[in-house]
Amino acid sequence: MKNKTLFLVEVAIFTALALLLDILPIGFTLWPQGGSVSFAMIPVFIVAFRWGLKGGLLSGFLWGILQVATGTAYILHPVQGIIEYGLAFTVVGLAGVFSKQVIDNMKKKQIKKSFIYILTGVFLGSAARFICHYIAGMVFFGSAVEGQPAWLYSLIYNSSYMIPSFVLSLIIVFLLFYKQPRTLVGKM
Repeated sequence: MKNKTLFLVEVAIFTALALLLDILPIGFTLWPQGGSVSFAMIPVFIVAFRWGLKGGLLSGFLWGILQVATGTAYILHPVQGIIEYGLAFTVVGLAGVFSKQVIDNMKKKQIKKSFIYILTGVFLGSAARFICHYIAGMVFFGSAVEGQPAWLYSLIYNSSYMIPSFVLSLIIVFLLFYKQPRTLVGKM
């Protein structure tokens, strides 16, 4: 019971932190219609690595739902809203697939292996989110540049903020695990 309560509390706190980091002007917005480089995925990655796939997916899903609930979501069509807020933020939690490997390697102080698993997890979550935004951009937003194919516009638009967000998340999550492993993976 204690472990379940801790799970729910941490998911709630880190999800709220993700929303806060998304709303506060800490990162930088590249486009007027959305898409910013921010720290917001980091709390979801932390939950994913601490609690595994279930924790990561739940935290990501709640983050997307909270964006809709707080009015920060940009929804043109219900299906686009489901893809970009229900699905895209949920799949960030796929990083949790590597939770056990990250924790085991941190406990053994195998920093290089830990980094590889963190890199792979953060890449998986970021890439899955990118694919959702890319598809929604192609289908629902088309091209804002005359004569440019929608697939190219969506690729450029979504890459412009997702690639820097991936790199930023990777660096910060790894440094947090490296500098404060007990805080992030429990008692070691």
